[in-house]
Amino acid sequence: MKSAAHAPSSAAVERPLTNVLSIPSRTAVRTHPVETERCALTPIDPADGPELWTAVDGSRWHLERWLPWVPFNNTPEASQRYAEASAADWDAGRAVRFGIRDSQTRELLGVVGLDSCVHLHRSCELGYWLRREFTGRGLMAEAAEACIDFALARMGVHRVRCAAATDNYPSLRVISRLSFRFEGIARQAEYVGGRWVDHAVFGRLSIDPDQ
Repeated sequence: MKSAAHAPSSAAVERPLTNVLSIPSRTAVRTHPVETERCALTPIDPADGPELWTAVDGSRWHLERWLPWVPFNNTPEASQRYAEASAADWDAGRAVRFGIRDSQTRELLGVVGLDSCVHLHRSCELGYWLRREFTGRGLMAEAAEACIDFALARMGVHRVRCAAATDNYPSLRVISRLSFRFEGIARQAEYVGGRWVDHAVFGRLSIDPDQ
């Protein structure tokens, strides 16, 4: 689902003319979050550690089938380290990770982010997860589209990569709503949940027309 708050042409109009990524400061974006109809995206901060632990631990069985890091996030301290690392990664230009919050209550619903930021190639990789009780409402596609718009319009990203296990149908449905193009299958790309999974790989370029 595309939020009405994000016009299809915004990236083309606002994209910085630069040969490297331009990442707004974490403080500035926390002051003025990325808003959609139902969500607010705020940069992850060390203060978010306790909420992240509650979100992950409450949806552990839902997440660990697809996300290999979940078994290692097994204490509140682990979530705190993740929050601190996410803030440091943003400040260093390595990754841009947002907490997805309800636009009214500001409750933490999940995370969407741009990892593996490569400034030379102006590329990054989209990743996301949502608490079990908030799935099935189109919230993930709404937040992910806003994150991609941020990448294209505010950071000057040229290529966004996204991948999901070939049998992770909920994630594949999200990707299908985001104007990505299928690029191929990466065989046994990840070991998760005691098994090897193949990945369907997708890409979206700044020069691609909206679909």
